[in-house]
Amino acid sequence: TDINGFFSFTKLQPGTYTLKVLFIGYDTATIQVTVKDKEIVTKKIYLTESSVMLNEFEVSAEKTEKTEQVRISVNKISPKQIERIPSVGSEPDFAQYVQVLPGVIFTGDQGGQLYIRGGSPIQNKVLLDGMVVYNPFHSIGFFSVFDADLIRNADVYTGGFNAEYGGRISSVMDITTKDGNKNRQSGKISGSTFGSKLVLEGPLFKSEDQSKTSLSYVFSGKTSYIRESSKLLYSYVDSAGIPFSFNDFYGKLSLNTENGSKINLFGFHFNDNVKYKALSNFKWKSSGVGSNIILVPAGSPFLFKVNFSYSNYGITLKETDQLPRSSMIDGFNLGLSFNYFMGRNELNYGVETYGFKTDFNYYNSVGRKIDQVQNTTELAAFFKYKIATDHMVIEPGLRIQYYASLSKFSPEPRLGFKYNINQKLRFKLASGLYSQNFISANSDRDVVNLFYGFLSSPELGDLPATFDGKEVKSSLQRSYHIVSGFEYDLNKNLDLNIEGYFKRNIQLTNINRNKIFDDSGDNWQVPDLLKKDFIVENGNAYGVDVTLKYDYKRTYFWMAYSLGYVDRYDGFVKYLPIYDRRHNINIVATRTLGKNLDWELSARWNFGSGFPFSKTAGYYEQLLIQDINANLASTNALLSILYGNL
Repeated sequence: TDINGFFSFTKLQPGTYTLKVLFIGYDTATIQVTVKDKEIVTKKIYLTESSVMLNEFEVSAEKTEKTEQVRISVNKISPKQIERIPSVGSEPDFAQYVQVLPGVIFTGDQGGQLYIRGGSPIQNKVLLDGMVVYNPFHSIGFFSVFDADLIRNADVYTGGFNAEYGGRISSVMDITTKDGNKNRQSGKISGSTFGSKLVLEGPLFKSEDQSKTSLSYVFSGKTSYIRESSKLLYSYVDSAGIPFSFNDFYGKLSLNTENGSKINLFGFHFNDNVKYKALSNFKWKSSGVGSNIILVPAGSPFLFKVNFSYSNYGITLKETDQLPRSSMIDGFNLGLSFNYFMGRNELNYGVETYGFKTDFNYYNSVGRKIDQVQNTTELAAFFKYKIATDHMVIEPGLRIQYYASLSKFSPEPRLGFKYNINQKLRFKLASGLYSQNFISANSDRDVVNLFYGFLSSPELGDLPATFDGKEVKSSLQRSYHIVSGFEYDLNKNLDLNIEGYFKRNIQLTNINRNKIFDDSGDNWQVPDLLKKDFIVENGNAYGVDVTLKYDYKRTYFWMAYSLGYVDRYDGFVKYLPIYDRRHNINIVATRTLGKNLDWELSARWNFGSGFPFSKTAGYYEQLLIQDINANLASTNALLSILYGNL
């Protein structure tokens, strides 16, 4: 089935069939289905929780999915996998699990961000039940805004994603939350030295026949008190305490109808605050509401999906020795998609629209202001067709993006391919063209920067007229991906996956930290590099990811090794961004203990090679002369550092 439990059998001969449904933790359901000639039968099957301990028995469709789905450069994450990771703060967290995935680089626990196969955070699209989340990670980088107890499934696409996703040029994180309990009221309260959380769920309405219409809810609230607890427990870090705090709230209503159609209403509010006394005050908040609808027309092989949502994000940073900075983005997204099942083949197509407003105020290191207020609209249409045979799966796709603020069409062909060489060995390939409108206030040269603002791509007048000797004709950022690799089942429980990738960033836009002149007629002789708000860059990201997974009974082992290269060229110098980490290894081992499998021992190990840095070229003294009577022989000087080239 898919993530929502939908399934389809086509091209069946008339007759009576026995349908058996199995899922771990639930009693097996068996029903008789009679199919007549040219008839489409719709069934809704309700599973009840099992009262029998399943012990070491597990049902999984993963082996079958490997041969029938392309699924290249995608990591499918379940709640069970998140729980296997040893976590800071004792609670499992999505942010800490993503860090062990191949191709993912994490730059630190204070404002650190995730960089996926050479892409910066602004190039990663994050969806929560189809709603755009602009900043999914808190300033203390161990924690995400998502409650692991609410996650039903998360797909992390590290590259080569197909036509149903767009608007970003590096990666996609698509997270789906679970519905509330339809049978009984339940809840959970937990706490640690970092924070606490509350989860409530249950039915609001249910009929006597559990296969009929039902309405359920789920709510989650998280809060941190590390700012207070750290003064007592972590005084060795800072006697004044660790200055981080955050709150996360999420709620969802789910209406399930008798024929299998479904309506979800959901909303969230996240906030984050960092206060360094007498130094800086940083905070951001994000809110959103939305709905998604899944319609199952009776007697039809179609599945119809609708989603609508609105979300916003605002961030401010005030420092004692710097001018204040702020950024705001709010917008809506509406999507319609259709799935049509044709035997082993499947057609998926749809349309999307996004509307945004950005308001940005920023001062660079020399006090020059860069600001922008802009409204923009994006329209998209996509098409994907899966063709499956005994040995091969082909997924051609096409996405067409229209950026209204840039008056720019972007046709983006996509392709996924898998060939089953034999039962154990499979070859896979993916490629595509990608584009995006958004840019970030961060520079790719910043290791840690809490201020993470959003801007729309600037107008051509805010960019240099030329780049690398060629005219700059558009501010749209564009990239293409090529990914290929092999899957090999070493035995029934041991899997090896090897993928090589190449991402060519055809055009990137970055904020110009070298701006020291106003872009006015008086400075017409000044080079664009010193007066334009933004600069144009290009670059490459390429490497190899290797994963080895063992999962059998009580033992789980995961190893991921990534070899990566990332470079940028700004028209003058080729440099390595701060997330260009050559080697990265993650190992996770878990052993379940106890007669009832209620104890678990887990360990995680990470090794990463160093990040790029600017070498010291020398030192010089800076004399502080107050007036003409200063004694140069006895005046103390400040020792300053002269850095070399990037």
